[in-house]
Amino acid sequence: MTRSKICGITRIEDGMVAAREGADAIGLVFYPPSPRHVTIEPAVAIAAALPPFVSTVGLFVNPEAADVVTVLAELRLDLLQFHGDETPEFCASFGVPYLKAVRVKPGVDLLQYAIRFRGARGLLLDAFVDGQAGGTGQSFDWELIPAGLPLPVILSGGLDPANVRAAIERVRPWAVDVSSGVEAGKGIKDAARIAAFMREVRKECV
Repeated sequence: MTRSKICGITRIEDGMVAAREGADAIGLVFYPPSPRHVTIEPAVAIAAALPPFVSTVGLFVNPEAADVVTVLAELRLDLLQFHGDETPEFCASFGVPYLKAVRVKPGVDLLQYAIRFRGARGLLLDAFVDGQAGGTGQSFDWELIPAGLPLPVILSGGLDPANVRAAIERVRPWAVDVSSGVEAGKGIKDAARIAAFMREVRKECV
């Protein structure tokens, strides 16, 4: 079964809806320019409210090491997710498993990227939009994903209840990641859209 993460959670109630509908993980964005940015205090409250077996992922974009350490001192994260130009050594330096995001466009060699970040738990593939680190609501050409990548693929970028089933059947990723596609407004999730998204994810591939 394809796993799922609901990213950009800013409210306890949204995290609880994601968990209740069967999401495997929620994402907390520690990147101040993002409209889905969350500070440590509400992030701790969101994580504390989650039921068992729902992972908490912290998203960073080109952070200072001290910023990551500060978050980890207050909040136990199951995974780190790096969306910038971080090196493999930097990503691995915190003693927490990590995902490396790649903004996909023609000319990006995903195979070489996977080899370079072979210590990652997976590659999160997102759409390339100039000047934006993610959360754009735009998709990319799934044909750019080569077969046989040596790391699990987490597919992101413009997914929503209407297209996630087609994405799963085309790409066969380990997991899908959604943020804007299940929102009522930036950083505010829509319970009905989360439920619809998760219904599509749970359908068996044909």
